[in-house]
Amino acid sequence: MRAWRTNDRVTRYLVANLPAAIWGTPLPDESRRTVRQLAVHLHNARCSWLRVLAAPHGIAVPARVNFRTVTRAQLVAALKRSGASMEALLAFGVASGGTVPATRAYTWRNLPLDVPHVLAYFVAHEAHHRGQLVMVARQAGHRMPRAVVGDLWQWTRLARQEPTARR
Repeated sequence: MRAWRTNDRVTRYLVANLPAAIWGTPLPDESRRTVRQLAVHLHNARCSWLRVLAAPHGIAVPARVNFRTVTRAQLVAALKRSGASMEALLAFGVASGGTVPATRAYTWRNLPLDVPHVLAYFVAHEAHHRGQLVMVARQAGHRMPRAVVGDLWQWTRLARQEPTARR
């Protein structure tokens, strides 16, 4: 599940490198959500899916984080935990013949549970929100450093190594 692991690293790298000045910035969508809340959504959405698809199969579901109080460092650590559980879910799907077995809790039924679809869905979801975070930083006048934005696309390197924050 190297592809998931790389996606997880990219997400954690971006969160670790968000400018501190925008952490409490409201999103321009009039939802009254902040950058922090959008970043937290990445972890908490993973936890929600894990509760539905993984917990019934004995895969650990990390605790959700508080979207009002979590720090960037705490969120990065939480994302690492939820990323590991997501990887375990995908590996379980591979070991189960290529499909994550449906659970009684899976009532939405709009996501095919074959591993390629599950992986694509979660990667697309996170990529969408990563783009929002970069855009909000730019709109708030705190453009992300060119090196950080460029690093978001260095999947070959990130597949091999754990990223570190650039400050």
